[in-house]
Amino acid sequence: MNSFWRLLTLSIAVAGVALAGSVSAVQAQFPKKPITIVAYMKPGGAADVDSRKFALIAERLTGGKFIVKNKTGAGGLVAMKHVLSQPADGYLLMATTKSQVFKIVTAKSDVNVEDFEWLAMNQSDPEAIITNVDLPINTWQQLVADAKAKAAAGKKQIWVGPAAGGLDHVMAMKTWKAAGISSAKYIPFKGGKKAVIELLGGRSVAYVGNPRDTIGQPKLKVAALARAERLPAFPNAPTFRELGIKGLDDEIMWRGFAMKSGAPANVRKFWNDLFKKVSTDPEWVAHVKKSSIDPVLHTHNKFLSIIKKDMAEVRVWAKGAGILK
Repeated sequence: MNSFWRLLTLSIAVAGVALAGSVSAVQAQFPKKPITIVAYMKPGGAADVDSRKFALIAERLTGGKFIVKNKTGAGGLVAMKHVLSQPADGYLLMATTKSQVFKIVTAKSDVNVEDFEWLAMNQSDPEAIITNVDLPINTWQQLVADAKAKAAAGKKQIWVGPAAGGLDHVMAMKTWKAAGISSAKYIPFKGGKKAVIELLGGRSVAYVGNPRDTIGQPKLKVAALARAERLPAFPNAPTFRELGIKGLDDEIMWRGFAMKSGAPANVRKFWNDLFKKVSTDPEWVAHVKKSSIDPVLHTHNKFLSIIKKDMAEVRVWAKGAGILK
């Protein structure tokens, strides 16, 4: 081969390498347009507030544009189906919670959790039994004693919370079983605020929710906490373990983010890297801890395994409550 052909061959090879590098660089550029985060709650709801905080931090860390849109309905199923109806390009993120996954089961929805990429479970919010300090029954011991007295009289103790068959309803049933309470009735409401009004009005003795629900509500207190240790911000809130109740040390409302499965590898890498950075970002950690929630990070297969375990569990409890047949 003469020098001309050697030079031509070398030029073609160099051009090929340059082109391949250029294509890789283009493929690696994500995002190229604004990213939308779907929140299945109304403005002001936990998923909405978390989404907007995440968007601000993500913009600071990436220089990209993040937009939050609220898509409510059917306990989060409307948002899930919307996400699955869109392209799997990584430009549509969904704020998700344990309650949303429970809804798939109790509503007998055809939504398949395998169709999502479970990017990050990044909050672990302990469940709590909340009482009204103005009522004569407001400590755990008083709750149990009153339940036994009502059982002897053939009456029911009234507990309240969101959604029949939801996380808080299941928590109530778990609590009754662990504590030997056989005379309680759970009345569900559309949202926690309406249920709290019932407790404040003295029409129930307990509300099932999270410690953050008592913030700004001086009449409310945590009578029992489903956590291994007390929360620093709630030093007077006893854990179930302290109260002699076993098996309720790790009952949580988890929160996180997901997208439609099938996004390109570079997109998945972008999200993996971003959630890893956000998990230790001081602004995000402060936002989570402000509500006495534990910041965590479980991704992909680990996150999905948690979800499948939760779904299997709610099937058992929902059948026991007569919600599923």
